[in-house]
Amino acid sequence: MTLTHFDAAGQAHMVDVSAKEETAREAVATGCVIMTAETLALAKGGAAKGDVLGVARLAGIMGAKRTADLIPLCHPLPIAKVALELTPDDTLPGIRVTATVRTTGRTGVEMEALTAVSTACLTIYDMLKAAEKSMQITDIRLLRKEGGKSGLYEAQP
Repeated sequence: MTLTHFDAAGQAHMVDVSAKEETAREAVATGCVIMTAETLALAKGGAAKGDVLGVARLAGIMGAKRTADLIPLCHPLPIAKVALELTPDDTLPGIRVTATVRTTGRTGVEMEALTAVSTACLTIYDMLKAAEKSMQITDIRLLRKEGGKSGLYEAQP
């Protein structure tokens, strides 16, 4: 398999997508922040710093929009939609984060969805770390992507 971010000499480069068709693109990513039940109760009820889930949702949106500034070879994209679901889950215990990102363009939005999830999870950690420094950010992965030449990808459960 050839890695697209390297040229024939093995030098890193930004992939030339200028010849690709513009198509509708969507990616969905997920991740979790695992914490104690007591810390989860703080997140659900509003911690001392305020609305943890609301701030994390905004951070995820901002992270998706700034992906090209953070990942060196990502193309800046005109993002059409970023939506985050932050779901408290007593069975973890913790918070499940899911991001959906859409655009119409020549390259996909997988990195934007993954960055949105990562940024939201880091924000949850930041806002709750005074209560629990042992929280774990886990299972960040791409669930689904569609659009472009490679078509539909869905992760196996």
